[in-house]
Amino acid sequence: MQLRPGLRVLPRAADEVQVGTDPRWAVRLVGLSAAEVRVWTAVDGTTDLTSLPTRARAAGADPVAVAATVDDLRRAGLTRPRPDVAGAVHGPAAADAAAWTLLRPDAAGPRVVAARADAIVGVVGLGPTGLGVARHLAAAGVGTLLLDDEAPVRSPDVVAGGHRWADVGTPRLVAATRVLREATPGTRVTTDGEPDLVVVVEQEAADPLRTVRLLGEQVTHLSVVLRVADASVGPLVRPGTDPCLRCLDLHRADADPGWPAVLGAVTTGARDAGEVGVLAGACAALAAAHVLAFLAGTAPALSGTTVEISLPDLAHRERHWSAHPACGCLTPPVAPAPIGPPAGT
Repeated sequence: MQLRPGLRVLPRAADEVQVGTDPRWAVRLVGLSAAEVRVWTAVDGTTDLTSLPTRARAAGADPVAVAATVDDLRRAGLTRPRPDVAGAVHGPAAADAAAWTLLRPDAAGPRVVAARADAIVGVVGLGPTGLGVARHLAAAGVGTLLLDDEAPVRSPDVVAGGHRWADVGTPRLVAATRVLREATPGTRVTTDGEPDLVVVVEQEAADPLRTVRLLGEQVTHLSVVLRVADASVGPLVRPGTDPCLRCLDLHRADADPGWPAVLGAVTTGARDAGEVGVLAGACAALAAAHVLAFLAGTAPALSGTTVEISLPDLAHRERHWSAHPACGCLTPPVAPAPIGPPAGT
């Protein structure tokens, strides 16, 4: 038995140590003798805690007290069985596995990361934000990425870690495939497959026609909408389970009767403006994190929720959305009231 990864034992006082620094699980061990403090501050992530009472006796500490503290840490969920060396995660996803070992009650971080090799995630829209999402997912160990964007790379797409100046004029799909294969050769990049989830990156507003198609095909999807100085990440939609993007548009139309006309205008014609690098980076990281959490089986935090991120300081706020009664994505729609004079008048 060992401490979970990243849980350092730090001295706090002559009779006290602290295990971990994250407020979600950090604990204090108080009332310790000087010998017990020495024993505990020598513990690291490789220490066999079952042998600690024996080491405590040799150091002049009370082995019974140390054994009781080890049991307290076990009950608090701060320990794990000695990991199987054969299942260890190496490379870019190693830190990810350590984090998920802390986050999961079963301490199964390596298994969470290993399972990503069988995942298929689509990314539609391969400007700086979409390519950033794809890069995060590839580095995290997602096995297959389905990419979709035939638009050419333009000079505003050339941002840190993304498209190169030499890519300008090349289809984004081709340039993104090169970037991903160079960065993570083990990732399969293709345009065909049945995705577990699709990230759709769009400008100004989500395309209602694409929304209908994704719902009809029962494809789980995460929306990212970019504007000039802000962006919206979410909602994550599991068809038949979560409020959909049409629900959001119906709520907007309730508040603003002119919204349907505006939506029609912004979702037709050219919509591919440049993307501010820091905003693209923030949106890509946030979207990728929610994709990975979904693949890990956690309840989607962006179900019925959008996170709006604004320049200049990337301040964000959450908005929560319910299913709209006139939509019908979760329940049969409520018939709208008739418009116009009654029949026969």
